[in-house]
Amino acid sequence: MTSISRVFVLAALVLSLGDSSASAQQVASVSQTDTFAVPATDDGLPGAGPIRRYDWFQQLWRERRSKWARERDQDRGAVVFLGDSITQSWESLPAAFPGVKIANRGISGDTTRGVLLRLRDDVLVLNPAAVVLLIGTNDLEEGAAPATIGSNLKLILAGLESHNPRMPIVLCQVFPSSASKKRSADQISAVNALYLAAVKNDRQVIPLDTWNLFADAQGNAPASEFPDLLHPNDAGYARWAAALRPVLATLRLVETAAEGFTPEEGFESLFNGQDLTGWGYRPTSEADKASAIRWQASDPNAAAWPFVTEAVVFDGVPATPDGRFVVVGGRLVVTTAPEGRKIQQLWTTREFPEDFVLKLEFRATPNADSGLYVRGPQLQVRDYRLAGPYKDLPHYKAQDWNELVVTVRSGAVEATCNGDVLANDLKVPATGPIGLEGDRGQMEYRRIRIKTVDR
Repeated sequence: MTSISRVFVLAALVLSLGDSSASAQQVASVSQTDTFAVPATDDGLPGAGPIRRYDWFQQLWRERRSKWARERDQDRGAVVFLGDSITQSWESLPAAFPGVKIANRGISGDTTRGVLLRLRDDVLVLNPAAVVLLIGTNDLEEGAAPATIGSNLKLILAGLESHNPRMPIVLCQVFPSSASKKRSADQISAVNALYLAAVKNDRQVIPLDTWNLFADAQGNAPASEFPDLLHPNDAGYARWAAALRPVLATLRLVETAAEGFTPEEGFESLFNGQDLTGWGYRPTSEADKASAIRWQASDPNAAAWPFVTEAVVFDGVPATPDGRFVVVGGRLVVTTAPEGRKIQQLWTTREFPEDFVLKLEFRATPNADSGLYVRGPQLQVRDYRLAGPYKDLPHYKAQDWNELVVTVRSGAVEATCNGDVLANDLKVPATGPIGLEGDRGQMEYRRIRIKTVDR
């Protein structure tokens, strides 16, 4: 037995990941004489690719991990932020999510393989309430291929899911950087594509589009938020926090109390803030069926589009059976589809033949795509800054609440977002329901109310 074998005792654990038959190895235990040291060689270690062994890194690795071991009792049940220097340097992290127990498990310079090695002793031992994972950029600097990074990610996710199949995992896409940092836009895009492929159809993992959130027109990190083209400044961290907040709210980790809201005089609520009373699924129209079939036949990356054959009413229930539409904290949430993109429509059980004013508020995760159906035709409701089609709205608030006002008179729609015009002559039928669409990312709606008006 080699010296490294005497120091590190490894156990092979067969861990399933979704439909994959891939297996993973995870460190089982290490010598009590140097529990938190970086392994001297790669012999017998799980994963592939770089493990950093610079003197500064070995010292940092040992110091931070030893400190965390002493803090285990106080950190049990925390939301664990797991990653490298981007996570370690987030000094305002606790203040970004007040009231949430947070354990920062970032180590500057770490790689996907390094995270895999320390997963048990730094993360799983805490029995986290959730894990927010951002890792992979340092692998690129060390010359790792995107396929190697993606393979290590699968092993990390397998370890997390095997530990607790109900623990939410928020997977942040690798942030943009620069070719001058040995992290080109093409390389990062390739890694992120593999990350999304790894978690497709995995209901335990919520991917968050933190690449488009920051990337400039060339796919690189903007200097205004990444002064060194690698690490966010305060403005960058604030944007990351804003992107995470809607997802953590849906996981009931923040914003847990439902707001009290009373509609203005003359308005009635279409959503009671407690359940899906008054809403349901309607049979998929023949036109939508034909559109879905054409799209899926021509595009291998087309969204999933399940057809509804019979009407379903969700009175008194807080969520649809598939979990796509859920009521959380007074918000009607269109959750992120495990498939990546999935077209679904939730409709009011009533129709509205009168002229009316409809008001509601929405909040989108980065690059999210949803929609509001007005008697049938769709008004695009998206993270407008990234997903369009209204990228230049001066008053749109990314990852924050925005108000839509939709006025229907004589078969035509006028619509505004925070006062900015979206549509001024959208034609609609004489009657029909109000609907909400799910496509990509997470969208939240609240304060949905309507008032009949005279022509």
